[in-house]
Amino acid sequence: MEVGQEGRYVPHHPQKIAFLFSAMRHFAGELEKKGFRVHYSHLDDKDNCQDLLEEAERLAGRYRCDDIRVTAPGEWRLAERIRKRRGTISWHRVADDRFFCSFDAFAEWADGRQRFRMEHFYRWMRRETGILMDDDGEPLGGKWNFDHDNREPLPKQLDVPCPVEHRADDITREVIELVGTHFGEHFGNLEHFNWPVTRRQALSDLRHFIERCLPRFGDYQDAISDDHAFLYHSRLSGALNAGLLRPREVCEAAEQAYHDGSAPINAVEGFIRQILGWREFVRGIYWLNMPDYKRENRLEADRDLPAFYWSGNTDMRCMRRAIEMTRNHAYAHHIQRLMVTGNFALLCGVKPEALCDWYLSVYIDAYEWVELPNTLGMVLYADGGYLGSKPYCASGKYIDRMSDHCRQCRYDVKKSIGEDACPFNSLYWYFLERHEKQLAGNQRMKLIYGSLHKMKDDKRKALREQAQDFLDSLEYAPAYGRGEHLQGYRRAKTAG
Repeated sequence: MEVGQEGRYVPHHPQKIAFLFSAMRHFAGELEKKGFRVHYSHLDDKDNCQDLLEEAERLAGRYRCDDIRVTAPGEWRLAERIRKRRGTISWHRVADDRFFCSFDAFAEWADGRQRFRMEHFYRWMRRETGILMDDDGEPLGGKWNFDHDNREPLPKQLDVPCPVEHRADDITREVIELVGTHFGEHFGNLEHFNWPVTRRQALSDLRHFIERCLPRFGDYQDAISDDHAFLYHSRLSGALNAGLLRPREVCEAAEQAYHDGSAPINAVEGFIRQILGWREFVRGIYWLNMPDYKRENRLEADRDLPAFYWSGNTDMRCMRRAIEMTRNHAYAHHIQRLMVTGNFALLCGVKPEALCDWYLSVYIDAYEWVELPNTLGMVLYADGGYLGSKPYCASGKYIDRMSDHCRQCRYDVKKSIGEDACPFNSLYWYFLERHEKQLAGNQRMKLIYGSLHKMKDDKRKALREQAQDFLDSLEYAPAYGRGEHLQGYRRAKTAG
């Protein structure tokens, strides 16, 4: 069912909507070829209710169904709507088998633990699945984690493989036109649409990643390029989350590349950790703690989202390029999300609901089960360290080390004070000062707070004023509720 309400409860990127609609239409066609009887509700059908639950119940009545069976939703709001539904027909949720770890298994692992750390969960998952384990039950390569080897900065000369080009067929072209008509005013464009919409195309992307990208993925997985949106990243998360690929087949393909000698262990382990570890971990955290988790705001952040998150109209080169790439591709890799757009929002004190809904709106792979823990917990530290052991805050120095943005920016990354000083620098120290009471006791931040305490009072005052002046100069997207996202986006776009 294509229903307008699901495309608009936040202003989803047009490429995300087109990706899902086209994948759905192709899948419906495959089912019909296999002899299944399929009803497909098109967005522009006159009798379409435009609401997922209401449309399902309309069709159940039309076909005299005994009940409605649905895969367990990936968002609490839908799960709750189904749970509370009272009508003439009953709803039954079927377990989602697109994951390694069931809800019950995660709850059993979490039971009795005072602290949840992904590394502990990841090692348990490795043992449970046998992935990247030798015959003696030890981790392949002799270590559980090779993250230390995966922090190479971007070299000056880089041979980046181009993504597979997916030729749009009649179905996809029709969907793109439909989405452009109905959702064209949302943030993002359809011009660069190049996502897999069939199982065959998704497998082609998987082969391309394993053969062309995985060998160098580990070294440069944290690097950021001004020119290349994808670098050596997989572009598989959208297909994984939509069900075109299975997580086990993806992990096993990467593991086989290590056994074949075509990819090094640091790349293979780092990639598998993202799927077997982090992807499963944040899903478990989400369902274990909702709905209270969504209301967390331990740092008491209260600013609205800066308007340039919608327009890209900022002189900060790293921010502008991350937003431009997101607008063009519905994609930015994890370090751009964590250490650029996310880090900036953290330093500014953007309230969690504003940033969470932005991430949910703009990325091809964003569903609340994965987006909310990553944004609220990992990016904004709004859960007070429940998910991550420290805030991932950084000055411009980190972005300069890991990217080539700063050499093309009007701001000077080496300066903290002055008209041309990089805003990240003063914002960083101002953030640390504002939250010293909550963060100074964190052992992982002891060294940086030592540096803050050694800083002279006049310099701290100058940094504080620099940061405050910058924050006051920003245009902000007006506060709005989830039901008014599109209007808020329009106002922010105009302001930008």
